Amino acid sequence: MIEKQTKTPNFWALTPLILFLALYLGSSILLQDFYKVPIAIAFLIASIYAIAITRGEKLEERIQIFCHGAGNHNIILMVWIFVLAGSFAQSAKEMGAIDATVYATLHLLPDGFLLPGLFVAACFISLSIGTSVGTIATLVPVAIGIAEQTDLALAMVVAIVVGGAYFGDNLSFISDTTIIATKSQGCKMSDKFKANSFIAFPAAIIMLIYYAFIGQEVQMPAEIPDIEWVKVIPYICVLATVLAGMDVMIVLALGIVLTGIIGLATNSYDLFGWLSAMNKGVMGMSELIIVTLLAGGMLEIIRHNGGLTYLVQKLTKMVKGKRGGELCIAALVVLSDMCTANNTIAIVTTGSIAKEISEKYGIDNRRSASLLDTFSCFAQGLIPYGAQMLIAAGSILSPIEIMRYLYYPMLIGIIALISIFIRYPKKYA
Repeated sequence: MIEKQTKTPNFWALTPLILFLALYLGSSILLQDFYKVPIAIAFLIASIYAIAITRGEKLEERIQIFCHGAGNHNIILMVWIFVLAGSFAQSAKEMGAIDATVYATLHLLPDGFLLPGLFVAACFISLSIGTSVGTIATLVPVAIGIAEQTDLALAMVVAIVVGGAYFGDNLSFISDTTIIATKSQGCKMSDKFKANSFIAFPAAIIMLIYYAFIGQEVQMPAEIPDIEWVKVIPYICVLATVLAGMDVMIVLALGIVLTGIIGLATNSYDLFGWLSAMNKGVMGMSELIIVTLLAGGMLEIIRHNGGLTYLVQKLTKMVKGKRGGELCIAALVVLSDMCTANNTIAIVTTGSIAKEISEKYGIDNRRSASLLDTFSCFAQGLIPYGAQMLIAAGSILSPIEIMRYLYYPMLIGIIALISIFIRYPKKYA
């Protein structure tokens, strides 16, 4: 039986995370090459170390704790999405849907509006479906195609989609982070949305202006090939269904079926070619799936050994006054997110503590819910091992390359931090 209670606060419980960061980030920075140390191997070494330093349980029990974390329902849900996203992306690619969608995008958008248009699309979709992962899985293949056709930096174009995906994750009424943040703080979603909008909308407007400015230099291809509009249908249906609020897994499954039907009808591939394409897409997600499972297990060991409890204890000792309370809430959710690699779990972990801090220092519950959600999204932009970054990078990019251009989550973190110090907006602060 796996122990349900975490142990007493323990700094050493955090050392597996420190080891991972040293192996992956530290060595990559020193070597100036983010492909020298594979992220899966860094997680494997850190996971073995995490199991080894756990005390008080037999080896079999330690492994059970690790497996409990790797098999967490949120982790398995991510794995399902990765499998379906890989299958859809590859079958769409081999059928010609991605090329057709890219050419249609280049044909419809005027010069100079390609980058802001891509950002707005990501913002709108994520706001509608409430999931950054679903938005990224849907739009990144199109972004890759646009980068190839326009000679734009691939990492930058992918980062535009990721940034827009965080916009909806932070604000959407159906986002799990919004639901948990408001429930834990005891406020209405509409009130949290209003408080959040003072941070998210200024950041989005700044990014739109920036993308419009640098987008003026984007050179569209001189000649755009003829568009096979029938092959755009899978992406149109996927976007329409996600905007209608359909579950992302059902959406991706529908996309797979549509690519198969259209691919067979247009002789893009036969039945076995379609099955082979789906298998190739799933296999292409194998490293991502392995990393996700290893991260979930390692982070559960950290929680079990008292790592998160240690962070909470140390941070709450420094709280003095309303401003200090807000800074503490921000720090708690950021550090928790770094230890769990999941902004939803980070809010679940720190929500009750944030509520206690808010009540003790008179912080508006709408404000505390906004800070929890905003800083959790900000933190996801800081870690290269979060689900969003891993699925965006896939097998063709390093997550660190994307992070260089990930301006939106960084900007909402900066604006949120400034808002704490200058007490903005006055109505909530």
